[in-house]
Amino acid sequence: MSKTPPDKPHILFLFSDTGGGHRSAAEAIIEAMGLEFGDQISTEMVDIFLEYAPPPINLAPRIYPTLSRMPDLWELGYRISDGKRRTRFAYTMLWPYVRRSLDRLLMEHPASLVVSVHQLINTPVSKAAKKLGVPFITVVTDLVSTHAAWYCNQADLVVVPTDEAFQRGLEMGLNPSQMRVVGLPVAERFCQPRADERVLRERLGWRQDLPVAILVGGGEGMGPLAATARAIDEAHLPLQLIIVAGRNRVLKEQLQRVRWQIPVKVYGFVTEMPDFMRAADILITKAGPGTICEAFIAGLPLILYSKMPGQEDGNVDFVVRHGAGVWAPQPGLVVKALQHWLRRPEERLKTAQTALKLGRPKAAREIAHLLVEQARRQSTTKIRV
Repeated sequence: MSKTPPDKPHILFLFSDTGGGHRSAAEAIIEAMGLEFGDQISTEMVDIFLEYAPPPINLAPRIYPTLSRMPDLWELGYRISDGKRRTRFAYTMLWPYVRRSLDRLLMEHPASLVVSVHQLINTPVSKAAKKLGVPFITVVTDLVSTHAAWYCNQADLVVVPTDEAFQRGLEMGLNPSQMRVVGLPVAERFCQPRADERVLRERLGWRQDLPVAILVGGGEGMGPLAATARAIDEAHLPLQLIIVAGRNRVLKEQLQRVRWQIPVKVYGFVTEMPDFMRAADILITKAGPGTICEAFIAGLPLILYSKMPGQEDGNVDFVVRHGAGVWAPQPGLVVKALQHWLRRPEERLKTAQTALKLGRPKAAREIAHLLVEQARRQSTTKIRV
């Protein structure tokens, strides 16, 4: 049975926890809507794979962590599935299998606007939404290497983070008027003005007399984080190393048992990452789009030491080509990059300034305005009818 439609514009966000970026992007936009429009708009989030996909598609959130640790298999799947004709064929075959689930989704969650922040659901969801006369918008949460599945010809709007993603959409057959380059939505706490780093370091208990490098591996603590940390320590670099192991408790405990030769602090999953970034000098990270954009806003030079092949290849090229960081896929290369910047702080500061210029701290709010405008238009149209 369908719910009673709300008396104000209601926006349904579809995501899935196959990587942290999809959920965080939706949350950032919803947060921005609250800041810009208060209670004038209502929203909800649905994990479409977990709650509405038929088996075995509903297993995707559980399988993702395992697949993400098998880069060769991940890249194979990405390359095989990417392409205009291949995605069209796949969705043509898939539609009869998912149609009823999607019809039920939209009946149980009536909305003025449906927004997708996940690449694998756009074509079938847009098809289901069009049957009900509900507009559909995609917010692309990959930075540069955007899979063909992001670009659905039936979408009313595709919001992309970079000019490169816009160009990819043109190649996939979208009209320029269907897309808008805005940036990647980032939570408001990352978009605040940079505070006094000395005050932040005092509160965090970090050294004031040494440059600070943060080493992260994403929310799941992925990538060769431990080997990289040991290489930095063995090089006796004159810095303080902040290691964020994410939700990987085993890794965190392993790192806490190490007898470090340089000042090191080890954390698990943290909610203070915005302050960590504002208090640091360098970020060492895998090439995830969200973390890269957060670093841009904080004005942090990047050392990218790991990536998801296929999906994050373009992120590395983007950072390096724009002069916002370096690619160092081996622990020894990370050490060399750190040594270079420590010996030449003026180059590090120049890289930091370049990163800051690439930041788009208002992206979430701009996207919020685009979505609310569409949702209000739809609600007004229904009232007139």
